[in-house]
Amino acid sequence: MMKNTIGQLRIAGILDGISLVVLLFIAMPLKYWMDIPMAVTIVGAVHGFIFVSYVLVILYVQIRLKWNIIWSLLALAVAFIPFGNFIYDWQLKKMETRFQN
Repeated sequence: MMKNTIGQLRIAGILDGISLVVLLFIAMPLKYWMDIPMAVTIVGAVHGFIFVSYVLVILYVQIRLKWNIIWSLLALAVAFIPFGNFIYDWQLKKMETRFQN
């Protein structure tokens, strides 16, 4: 999966999707239901780092492959939707064989 630029985007997207799901469905309930605000502080910082890395990988792929800007905008949009990265990854997996860079 890490052999080409699409593979790198897939890995970054999966990591971003996992960190968003952990933030929303584990850390946020811990903060508001169990009064453990440190969970959001830690997971939020980790998610922020992963999100910035994901955006940089999107820019790298856009520059390297010169693909349609719609795919990059879609990659950015799904980062804000829980489980969106996993659906987008499914599409990228189909596309991965076409872009062997």
